[in-house]
Amino acid sequence: MGYITYARGVIRIEPPVPWGQIKDSPFLPNDRGGDRGLDIHLVIETSERETDEGVLNVVVATGIEERHDEPRNYYIVDQLQQLVDAFPDHSFVGRFDCEGEEAGDLWRLKVVNGKATRFEPTITWPADSE
Repeated sequence: MGYITYARGVIRIEPPVPWGQIKDSPFLPNDRGGDRGLDIHLVIETSERETDEGVLNVVVATGIEERHDEPRNYYIVDQLQQLVDAFPDHSFVGRFDCEGEEAGDLWRLKVVNGKATRFEPTITWPADSE
């Protein structure tokens, strides 16, 4: 089975990415034909808009989240970078709080200046503890 790391949170995409740019993406959710082997997927939102021709369904990607069916996350940093590189004219706001199976395996992942960046926590002792 392997080591499991849980990633909690959502990274929002601003502005949302239109369907025409994501329809062939392997990062689509499973129910839309995405790749089950990936660690993350796009958050898809659908809305209806009335037009003179009828009702138009508008589909956009508004964020990125962990695939909850298989929380391995071996390649989550690289895969987040792939998504950032695929949509250079968009901002990525938010973070994943990651926790592995072993005690103390805590870290965060967010996009900083176009780079998927992993942050490790630091532990400091209070000044009077020596």
